Formats: sequence, structure tokens, C-alpha cells
Amino acid sequence: MADFTIVLGNKRYSSWSLRGWLLLKQTGASFDEILIPLSQPQTKATLLQHNPAGKVPALKTRDGVVWDTLAIAEYLNECFPKAGLWPLDFAARTLARSVSAEMHAGFSALRERMPMDVCADKAQHGKDALATPPVAADVTRIVEIWNECRKRFGGEGNFLFGEWSAADAMYAPVATRFITYAVPLTGIAAAYRDAVMAAPDMAEWIAAAKAETWVIDYA
Repeated sequence: MADFTIVLGNKRYSSWSLRGWLLLKQTGASFDEILIPLSQPQTKATLLQHNPAGKVPALKTRDGVVWDTLAIAEYLNECFPKAGLWPLDFAARTLARSVSAEMHAGFSALRERMPMDVCADKAQHGKDALATPPVAADVTRIVEIWNECRKRFGGEGNFLFGEWSAADAMYAPVATRFITYAVPLTGIAAAYRDAVMAAPDMAEWIAAAKAETWVIDYA
């Protein structure tokens, strides 16, 4: 039996599942997966069997169930302090936690108009969504975050704080959205998006998503 079990939604669509899974992958720990198709009549009841909040992701551990992605990040950071989930530098770690919390709590227009779908090409939908001020403002703010983190703490690495961290896990689903909806990026933001999409764990996730048979119509 693996040390951990993570409860996930469809890999094609579930952005929060991707975040939790990436955090767990970074630790190098062995784990099992339970994948629950979302938006089905039985979905909520099935989720409640694993997580009292009825949402994904949920991390099953010897200490009990940990839910909410930021809580999972902090739990795993305590279990695996050498995994690099948060930057070692105090100022970098402070910024990493701040931008992760902002992602956790914000960007509702982007979430609503550009739901994650790692298997689709929705360029026209993206163009229409970007024409709305709330979505455009969310994209502008995300690019600002990426630029600030990379300029201040990126160093010689490819990710927000040089090496991959929990902050990258939090923004990885956004990188997929920017591909799916053909959001135009340049410079630092474009290079960072490409680095995220080229990460081996991302390739593994997307390959699994493409093998799924469930389809959700986010019309």
C-alpha cells in the first residue's frame, strides 16, 4: 500500500486536482489515485465518502484526510521539508505564499469564462472571453505576478522562484488555459508558460487526461 492516496476529479478538467497532484509528485512519495468523474449524478455522494467537504483534491494520509490545496501544500511541506515545495529564501517564500493565496482566492472571471480543458483548442472562445474587461484584468494580473516572481527570484531557473515550487503548481492550470484559449503572451510570461507545459509531470498528467473517456460540456 502506498504512503498516500489522492482523490482527484477528471484530469482533463479539474484544475484543483492538478494542483494537488503536482504537489504530491514533487515530494517523490509513492501514492495511489482515486479518480472520480465530475458533474455526474453520483459525484457529490462519492466525494463525500472521501472528503467531508465533498470536493477534490483530497489527500488521504496516516494522519487523516487533508483537503484544500493550500492545506495539502503545507502538510506536504512539513512531511517533506527537503522537497522544495516552498523557496528557502524568506522573502521568496513570503511572495510565493502570497501569490499562491491570490490564485487560490481570486481570478473568478478567468475560471468562469476559461475553465480548464487540457484536451481542447478553444481559440475563438478565448478571444471572445478576453474581450470582456474582467477576464482581461485577470490575465493582466497573472502576467504581472509571473513577471515579478521571475524577475525577483527566478535566477537561472525556469520557474517562478527558479526551481519548481508550490507556486508553480498553483499556476500550472493557468498555463494550460492560456494554451487552450490561445491567450497571447510575450517575453517572460510566454517563456514561463512554455516551461510549465514542458515539465515532465505536466506531460504525464495531460497524457492521462487524453486517455479519459468522460466529456463535460462547459457550454
